[in-house]
Amino acid sequence: MLTTLLGHTGPVYSVALSTIGGWLASGSEDGTVRIWRIPSGQLVGSLTGHAGGVWGVALSMDGQLLASGGVDRTVRVWETATTRPLRVLRGHAGTVWGVAVSADGRLVASGSLDATVRLWDPNGGRSLATLEGHTGMVVNVALSADGQQLVSGGYDGTLRVWDVSSGVCVHTLRSDRRYERVDITGLTGVTEVQRGILLALGAVEQ
Repeated sequence: MLTTLLGHTGPVYSVALSTIGGWLASGSEDGTVRIWRIPSGQLVGSLTGHAGGVWGVALSMDGQLLASGGVDRTVRVWETATTRPLRVLRGHAGTVWGVAVSADGRLVASGSLDATVRLWDPNGGRSLATLEGHTGMVVNVALSADGQQLVSGGYDGTLRVWDVSSGVCVHTLRSDRRYERVDITGLTGVTEVQRGILLALGAVEQ
């Protein structure tokens, strides 16, 4: 173990490392985002602004741009080196659970309790797109290195792969449910409610 970073006064929900530059960010139930230098463990700053716990943090590749999301339904964008707040992005109707920043810092993505994924322009502060398809809260998002693809994961048990330029879901990935592809055509001795449960668990009926 290199070092232990102390300072948050509540559970730490998320951390992020920059690929280069030696930056680390952490988000906590205490409502703050903290920026650290690695490997020294130096605390650069404690960022305040969120009204409630911070569930997601993300850094650009060079660590110069930081995004955070939290209970207050906002995504906040910060300049890492100066700890200066740049933008407050509003639009989600529920807690923001996960955030991602493209490698070049020109795109921010967020996933929320409201079951949507949003794409943002962190420089202009504009909402670029709202991606819908999940049937439960979206708990995490990730952007490809070139910013052309986005992956989101949700409580509906799916991973969805999106084309960023079009906003179209190009793949839905789901692990097999308990009765996946089991043919219940002609099944007797079950109620309609039970039949519905079987179908929800992956069964099929011709």
